[in-house]
Amino acid sequence: MRARAFFFLLVLLMTAAYGWSASTASAPHLSVQLVVPPAEIYPGQSFTAGLYFRLEPGWHVYWINAGDSGEPPHLRWTLPKQISAGPMQFPVPKRLPLGPLMDFGYENEVLFPVPMHVGRDFRPPADGKLVLGAKADWLVCREVCIPGKAQLDVERKALAAQPDAPGLIDSDEQLMARMAGTLPKPLPAGMQARFLPTATGFSLTVLTGERETAAEFFPFEQNQMANAAPQKVTPLKNGVRIDIKKDENLQKLPDVLHGLVVLAGGRAFDVNAVQGTLGAQADAAGSAGMLARVLWLAFLGGIVLNLMPCVFPVLFIKGLSLLHSSAQERRKLRVHGLVYTLGILVSFWFIVALLLLLRAGGRQLGWGFQFQSSGFVAMMALLLFFLGLSLAGMFEIGLSLTSVGSGLAAKEGNSGSFFTGVLAVIVATPCTAPFMGAAIGYALAHSALVSFLVFTALAVGLAAPYLLLTFQPAWTRVLPRPGVWMELLKQATAIPVFGTVIWLVWLFTQTAGANALTGLLSGFVLLAVAGWILGRWPARRTATIAAVLVALGAAAVSLVSASRLAEVPVRARAAATSEWQPFSPGIVARFRQEGRPVFVDFTAKWCLSCQVNERVILQRADVQQKFRQGNFALVRADWTNSDEAITQALNALGRSGVPTYAVYAASSQDPPQVLPEVLTPGIVLHALDEAQGRH
Repeated sequence: MRARAFFFLLVLLMTAAYGWSASTASAPHLSVQLVVPPAEIYPGQSFTAGLYFRLEPGWHVYWINAGDSGEPPHLRWTLPKQISAGPMQFPVPKRLPLGPLMDFGYENEVLFPVPMHVGRDFRPPADGKLVLGAKADWLVCREVCIPGKAQLDVERKALAAQPDAPGLIDSDEQLMARMAGTLPKPLPAGMQARFLPTATGFSLTVLTGERETAAEFFPFEQNQMANAAPQKVTPLKNGVRIDIKKDENLQKLPDVLHGLVVLAGGRAFDVNAVQGTLGAQADAAGSAGMLARVLWLAFLGGIVLNLMPCVFPVLFIKGLSLLHSSAQERRKLRVHGLVYTLGILVSFWFIVALLLLLRAGGRQLGWGFQFQSSGFVAMMALLLFFLGLSLAGMFEIGLSLTSVGSGLAAKEGNSGSFFTGVLAVIVATPCTAPFMGAAIGYALAHSALVSFLVFTALAVGLAAPYLLLTFQPAWTRVLPRPGVWMELLKQATAIPVFGTVIWLVWLFTQTAGANALTGLLSGFVLLAVAGWILGRWPARRTATIAAVLVALGAAAVSLVSASRLAEVPVRARAAATSEWQPFSPGIVARFRQEGRPVFVDFTAKWCLSCQVNERVILQRADVQQKFRQGNFALVRADWTNSDEAITQALNALGRSGVPTYAVYAASSQDPPQVLPEVLTPGIVLHALDEAQGRH
């Protein structure tokens, strides 16, 4: 017993003699130390203290923004009068993945500096000894997290005035010197930072005056960005651009994007980026070249969109108008083409304005989003059914809408051309033509100006064939002259229109359910009554008023059925009973963790191109065999009804509409392959082989 008492007394004497053991504490998986380099404390002195952690391998503590989980260390001082401590400073963190989550913190060792200041009115204690105390708490984590805390005290000499040669505690000074340079620096005056909102989050541009090849962004504020999402880095000739995915719960865009930008070589800067562009300085030449390529793709996509089955019935109607107008004066023909183009342009501008407005409000929508509304589908079906009745010869009021009648006044003809352009855009939105997907994804990921330019190029492409034909009357000479046959052709045009109505009815049942179908069919009956009234008593005001009232009743019955009788849609009901799995957040990462490659089909019931690709390509025997041989996990992201998770997944791929197809290799490090909108067996099989080769 005497020996044990002597041992404890010796330990206490050593503690008093050296004066440092009280500043250090051991805890599970780390040791923590209060670092105070000055040996003497005197009036007017400023110095830097610090909280130092040494961690066991694999364990970490946290940055000021811990990421998806965790808590940063805290330090609460107990100081004599006239001595003050500034806020604890945080060195540059690391990204620390933990399963599907991402933490921001430190491994091995870290020193958190704290600026200290001694007032000029400081008076030392009578015994000349001064204790600087601090209570520290922290969270140390690996697969599990362990909270810890310690009371740390440092004793130093207190002087009444600055000595001729202030002393330092060598061990603390060496530690501070070794850990110097880990703090980020303010953004120098010659550098600039700005950010722009995108469809998926933010695009941060930092100009440093030289080409930067690597960069990371760490936000000071929590719940701003998706921490685990990869950050796309685009080198610029005088800086770098970082595309950052926003947090799914972020509702309002920040006024200032405040965080750290870490560049190659460990250079780190504290940035406060306000929303805006950096103009020509931000590698304008490269951006202009990319924008030019995207505009060309959008223009080509608009031209190809004319050939898609969604647009075919409307173009058929417009073709009748052109045949009838081929004998008109050149000026009138050109005016019709320009007005038709204007209708398309205005419609596309309205769509992009709506998308940008909703994006500013925190919502993410994509191309064709309106077909996710059963009410909109019902109105489209009623409109085309009424148009089909007119084309079939039941009544003649529809002539003004389709620009067919030769006896119409100029104003009526121009109105018909304009609204035919509007109708072409409305029925085009369920389709994504080749070249369109990448162009629209680029547009919605950049500024409002870029979005308007891309959608304008798409609109010009859609209008171009008819517009060019009106400006080259010589090309119309190959068309037959107007005659009796045109009436027969007009009536035949009702066939593809009614075919489109059948498709819309089927789509309506997919979004609203079978219970609501009765209301839509009742609306068709009421429209047939309205058409009979117009045909039986043409050009009579009372008949027109009665027909309008009946048509409004048809619309009301259909909308009520769509809203009140709609069934709760069951997503991917067929997928649950087949090898296709319904999409959910994290499902791709889960399959890749199991070592399986993944094929994701982003589709919708209202997307005709999707249905064609599925039945003609994806259901082929050789494609199905390749899926089985490669042990592919098949995931179907059904976007028929609005789904925020699917919208975000599309945006992450740089797309904003369907069809979209993504092939993921089993390795979680490899980026996905995004396939074209129009599939061929060779494209799919080659992509599957590549995914297996990267396994």
